[in-house]
Amino acid sequence: MKIILDESAPQKLRLLIDARHTVVTTWYQGWSGLKNGALLNAAELDGFELFITADQELTYQQNMDGRKIALVVLSTNNWRLVRTHISEITAAIDASAPGTFVFVDIGHARG
Repeated sequence: MKIILDESAPQKLRLLIDARHTVVTTWYQGWSGLKNGALLNAAELDGFELFITADQELTYQQNMDGRKIALVVLSTNNWRLVRTHISEITAAIDASAPGTFVFVDIGHARG
């Protein structure tokens, strides 16, 4: 599966995702600064199948009906929590389907 990580997601997450997937960042693609709708459109046109973000607003701002890309939204971008909940994130990746979104509640960092 071809996966892209949003700027809001920990970039080191790409190192923990199963090697059978191709994972790149929006920065690597040269798409830093693109806003949500334009970013999803660019990713979809470039053949990405999954978009991972920690931007919870995205689920309310974007209509996923008819999209070829899936969306996984993390409840936090705190690296400690992301790293310790990789199994839940991996399950969401494996369950993803075009035009769907999955919210992965891995908690929130305490200030």
